[in-house]
Amino acid sequence: MNRRDLLRAGAAALLLDARRREADADDHAGRVMTVLGPIAPGELGFTLTHEHILVDFAGADAATPDRYRPDDVEAVALPHLRAIREQGVRTLVECTPAYLARDPALLRRLSEATGLQVLTNTGYYAAWDGLFLPAHARTESADELAARWLAEWRDGIGGTGIRPGFQKIGLDAGPLPEVGVKLVRAAARVHLASGLTIAAHTGDGRAALQELDLLREEGVDPSAFIWVHANAEPDLAMHAEAAARGAWVEFDGVAPGSVDRHVELVAAMKAKGRLGRVLLSHDAGWYHVGEPGGGDFRPFDTLGKDLLPALRRADFTDAEVRKLTVDNPREAFTIRVRRG
Repeated sequence: MNRRDLLRAGAAALLLDARRREADADDHAGRVMTVLGPIAPGELGFTLTHEHILVDFAGADAATPDRYRPDDVEAVALPHLRAIREQGVRTLVECTPAYLARDPALLRRLSEATGLQVLTNTGYYAAWDGLFLPAHARTESADELAARWLAEWRDGIGGTGIRPGFQKIGLDAGPLPEVGVKLVRAAARVHLASGLTIAAHTGDGRAALQELDLLREEGVDPSAFIWVHANAEPDLAMHAEAAARGAWVEFDGVAPGSVDRHVELVAAMKAKGRLGRVLLSHDAGWYHVGEPGGGDFRPFDTLGKDLLPALRRADFTDAEVRKLTVDNPREAFTIRVRRG
């Protein structure tokens, strides 16, 4: 048996083992996994579902930990994290994937220093024509990639012992290329073996609907899927269709200049009876590796400071605001296998 055959056999064995673990009712089912360990879903509170602390756009071959000092990142990020903690935010979902400066150990430090609950991720990012994909992602099968991600779920990330709380994949606009299809299938198989939700950076609505079709083929219910950056798709009918299938539709990109537009997006979903499938966040931050002082760090406070008051002025009730900021994130990130 050659090396390639051994790798495939190992991937298949790991997937089989993971599925046996699911059958044995893994004790993290029904929990949320933070960088400090599992918590009850009810502890999440006000949650920002898509943010970044640290990003390095150097590319998969160049983005190494020696390009930044964690102490420098901590000094820049701490004031912003403490500010949202005082604002009432309880949980931050950190979406920087592997090969773009994902740093679970730093996130643990920041969580301990601020009292914020922080989630990190497993998975790969194929957007931007695959600039941030490691070479092996182009040649390995979906099962082999799934085995890598499941190893992080089982054993922790990079020797830290910190386990991912969700999956993050990245895809350009549709139709998806072969490698994009493979990442979706890998994420589906990881979900069925672990219950980890799939958050997918998605280039447009056509790609989002194709991703949902692929998940169905793999036996995964759309409720396991978050359409990240749905606010970038101008066709509101696509938002409604994805939500009608059961997917989470995430309107991130909240910024001072986008508040009115975000109110329109959320109001349109409310009018369709789909408010229960909406997630909100800034896609903000971050310490830019390679820029002096980490560059321009965009705060995480616009949602609480500006968007929520604007929604209330648009006749959203306190219960509806709570659904958007507390109830929906709790449901989206609870670890649970969702079969389609």
